[in-house]
Amino acid sequence: MTQSTLWGPVWSLAFMQGAITLLWVVYNLYLVQILTQLGLSQELAVGLLVIENLLAMVVEPLMGSFSDRRQHQIGTRLPLISLGAVLAAGLFGVIPTVLVWGQGPLRWGLPLLLIAWATAMAVFRSPALSLLGRYALGTQLPQAASILTLVGGLSGALGPLAGQFILGLGPFVAFTLGSAVLLLATLTLWWAGPKGTLEASPGTARSDLGNRLGTGPRPDGPLGWAGLGLVFGTGVGVSLGFRLVMVAFPTALAQRVPEANTPLVLGTLFVALALTALPAGQLAMGLGNRRAMVLGLSAMASLAILVGVVSSTAAGMVLAALFGAALSLVSNGTLPFALAMVPPTRAGIGTGTYFSGGALAASVGGGLFSGSGLPPTVITLVAALSFLLAGLCVGFSGRFRQH
Repeated sequence: MTQSTLWGPVWSLAFMQGAITLLWVVYNLYLVQILTQLGLSQELAVGLLVIENLLAMVVEPLMGSFSDRRQHQIGTRLPLISLGAVLAAGLFGVIPTVLVWGQGPLRWGLPLLLIAWATAMAVFRSPALSLLGRYALGTQLPQAASILTLVGGLSGALGPLAGQFILGLGPFVAFTLGSAVLLLATLTLWWAGPKGTLEASPGTARSDLGNRLGTGPRPDGPLGWAGLGLVFGTGVGVSLGFRLVMVAFPTALAQRVPEANTPLVLGTLFVALALTALPAGQLAMGLGNRRAMVLGLSAMASLAILVGVVSSTAAGMVLAALFGAALSLVSNGTLPFALAMVPPTRAGIGTGTYFSGGALAASVGGGLFSGSGLPPTVITLVAALSFLLAGLCVGFSGRFRQH
């Protein structure tokens, strides 16, 4: 019986994805609190997030490309991943200590510490998640990616559903736990790494298996810059649209339903994303990944328009659940899409380019739309257009596929 997915390594990679999401959840929950306790402006949080994402826009593809070279030179990306993850975990654990030593002029060292941590997070994410292309064959990638979506969705749900509990832990406990989870995820990634090779399924060349596992000849092809541009554009569209929906939901509920349970609505979105991840992965294997992504992006564009006119908590939960289900089709497909647009030996720059586009969108979304005062209907219209842009990039990508 043939095996086309290394499920142990895939689950370890999902653990890493969940750890990354958890750290950002904790960071976003505590950022304003830490800044204001040190007498810094609350508005500084927006500026920091913009700077962090602009740096990530550059760092993600650079480190992805560097990890490609390390893979070629020493046969593994894990040392680079481990170095970045340990550095990020260490800096994350140090952040709350600024509440003790950061009084007076030293408090201005906090922004530098926060930027250093966010940069460290960008160092290892692309190299780590590009490993998905080594743990599953091309046709099985959406199913394997659904495990990452499942774990990431559950971690993301902690923000709206368990935010008060996490805040109740206090910054020292919350940040220490986050660091410990990231270190544990890194150890798991090392421990669960493939010890041998997969057997190719019928119709799949063994040389392709060897390429993905680093055990055989690794034919390369030219890096298609047009294809990378489409990957970047997809990252921009998906990330910007999602961030704008997450801004529009609470704004619309506050204006139209002041008594609404906004955390419950947002939590429903992430729970639906997690629960529908596995069925969406199966659907993508039947439809094809690009078709599944276009379907999901089209549904998200339509649903985004409705966010601006939500009229009750119940309606908000239904809409959030539908949006989360559509998002699962897209989330499952983004890494396989990026990996398909580059040669197997350039997986790192493929994933890094996608995350680079997402980082640019996060900067634009945070800088232009955070606290902009725009009505939800305008924000959701821009979100819908962003999803349509991403859908066009995916739709036109077929002629530029590398494998």
